[in-house]
Amino acid sequence: MRKGLMRSCLLALVVFAQQATAGTVLVVGDSISAALGLDTSQGWVSLLDRRLQKEGKPQTVVNASISGDTSAGGLSRLPTLLTQHRPDLVIVELGGNDGLRGQPPAQLQRNLAAMIEASQASGAKVLLLGMRLPPNYGARYVREFAQVYQDLAEEKKVALVPFFLDGVGGVPGMMQPDGIHPAASAQDTLLENVWPTLKPLL
Repeated sequence: MRKGLMRSCLLALVVFAQQATAGTVLVVGDSISAALGLDTSQGWVSLLDRRLQKEGKPQTVVNASISGDTSAGGLSRLPTLLTQHRPDLVIVELGGNDGLRGQPPAQLQRNLAAMIEASQASGAKVLLLGMRLPPNYGARYVREFAQVYQDLAEEKKVALVPFFLDGVGGVPGMMQPDGIHPAASAQDTLLENVWPTLKPLL
């Protein structure tokens, strides 16, 4: 009887310890992370969730990405998301729509900086996924846009994937017919672009 009780207590302690060490990874992004045009189970965020489970990592992945979202939209949504999910890690994948709409890089930088600061104030680590624009937007604008992510990573001391779409953007077979959104065949590459920088943060 006593051995059975001890065994039950030990099992309860193990379960409690697992729950105590479990954390939440919050992804705040746009259509790329929302897997627009695909079944969400095919998207890189779902692939991330499955990889964490496969590797026995206890984190829960919450995908709060919305197609068409901008850095301003992400910033407005973030306080509620932080309160609701209390993440240990926030992955910010925003800015592409800001660039496509020709919004000032300085505005993008202010919005992303505010998101980083709010996340850090809540106790979460931050991983920033950098974006780049095609050359037809003009050399100066393309350069200033890309520099936003590098400057923020250095200033705010956060992890950075310099170009999230590396090996995907403009690569034949990797994009959907619209030429903007990654195809199902690209989702593994997106995850591999993120994983080396993400893994040490878990």
